[in-house]
Amino acid sequence: MAPTLVHLPNGQTLSVSPVFAGFSFKANDLNVHQSAFPPGWTIILESEVELEDDDDAAANRDDRAKRSHVRRYKVPTLHNDNMFISAISNPSNIDFKPATSPTRQIAMMLWATLWWYFHQGDWRINIKREGIFKGRHLLPKLERMGIISTEDSCVGTNIDDRSGEGWTRMFVSQRSFWLIDARIFLFTLSPTMHSPFPGASPYPSRPGSPNREGMPSPRPDALGETSQGFHTPQTQSPGPFASGSHLPTYYPPAPALFTFTNSIRHPLRPKPPAQGETFYTRYIPSVGQFLSFRVASLSQKAPTHRGPVSESTPSFLPPHSGVTPGNLPSITSMTITPCDTDLLHTWMNEPRVNAMWGAAGPRSAQEDFLKKSLNDKHSFPVIGCWDGKPFGYFELYWVKEDQLGRQLSSHDYGNWDRGFHALIGEQEFRGPHRVKVWMSALVHYCWLADARTERVLAEPRVDNKK
Repeated sequence: MAPTLVHLPNGQTLSVSPVFAGFSFKANDLNVHQSAFPPGWTIILESEVELEDDDDAAANRDDRAKRSHVRRYKVPTLHNDNMFISAISNPSNIDFKPATSPTRQIAMMLWATLWWYFHQGDWRINIKREGIFKGRHLLPKLERMGIISTEDSCVGTNIDDRSGEGWTRMFVSQRSFWLIDARIFLFTLSPTMHSPFPGASPYPSRPGSPNREGMPSPRPDALGETSQGFHTPQTQSPGPFASGSHLPTYYPPAPALFTFTNSIRHPLRPKPPAQGETFYTRYIPSVGQFLSFRVASLSQKAPTHRGPVSESTPSFLPPHSGVTPGNLPSITSMTITPCDTDLLHTWMNEPRVNAMWGAAGPRSAQEDFLKKSLNDKHSFPVIGCWDGKPFGYFELYWVKEDQLGRQLSSHDYGNWDRGFHALIGEQEFRGPHRVKVWMSALVHYCWLADARTERVLAEPRVDNKK
């Protein structure tokens, strides 16, 4: 059965309901996020089933072509599902400025639809040149963005580009979709000056209170290190979707420059995200929680997690309040979370962990351990969180200049291949099911971080029975 609630990686949710011949998508967070984009759209989704002829009927047919029957979509058919967007519910021009690029607006809706569809299995879906997709240049633009593909890679002989020749058999495969960075397509509309929807702050019209010096006190949104964008409305540090300009936040990797480390020639590596910055978020339906990864921090205060969590928005909040579940007091938010150094001190001194890592000792030892990891040019330390609660420590590294690379043949890895170390410190988050989830998520991040990455390696100890 198709899911009726979609959790996007930026924390926004969409409700999906069946309508005639398709499904309706509706945004649920108009009163929470800093801008609503888009309020909703409708897709037509159908399955084409091939009909088998008996021998006599097939013999009487000259073309011997297979007959097919189109029916309403129920379950995926691996490669015979057809889809197009039939209608869009755009926000009011009074509240939001029109999209600068309507094509990107449509691409965002297509991406969110595919996010819903491909959570149901591993196959491909055909994109029909109907409805919204009938635009003269729309499908060519979506193909150049990399979201749709075709096996017909020729130029074609028809000089009339309105004919649609060569653009009638487009598709999206599940395998390629998960290699597309969500930041290419998730962006927002800018609210107008008098819009009732929250703008750059969850307090759009509330002035600061004067202090004893006669100057207005900073507003709550100014207390963080940076202003917040729509896609990380609750995050202290700018996350992967934060954008004050309401534009996509994806940037392609830089051209390769090479350097040497310990006589090993390798590409110059990009700087990792900043301390405390969340660089990956994803809702995991099988456990009903958001999984996120952030860079470890030396701060003596625990980095505040105000990003996507699995709780739903309370119904008593007034419309357009800008208040999110993360702003409200709860048992979780009132719990004192240790800083990252204290977390490592606790985890590394667990006999189970120390047997593998050998990093037990006083708190100063873990602080030095973390400083060394943060100063490493070829890896960086990571804290994994379930719904904002830290559960483990990871290190992401580049294989070529790592010790592992010296033990392998040059044919076993490439210039951009990566590896990771892992420990799970919290007992409540152990178990084979969660291991599969966070391990695949780490690998997924490596694919998204650089499309040139072809392998992600792990090096468990020979005596690690897990």
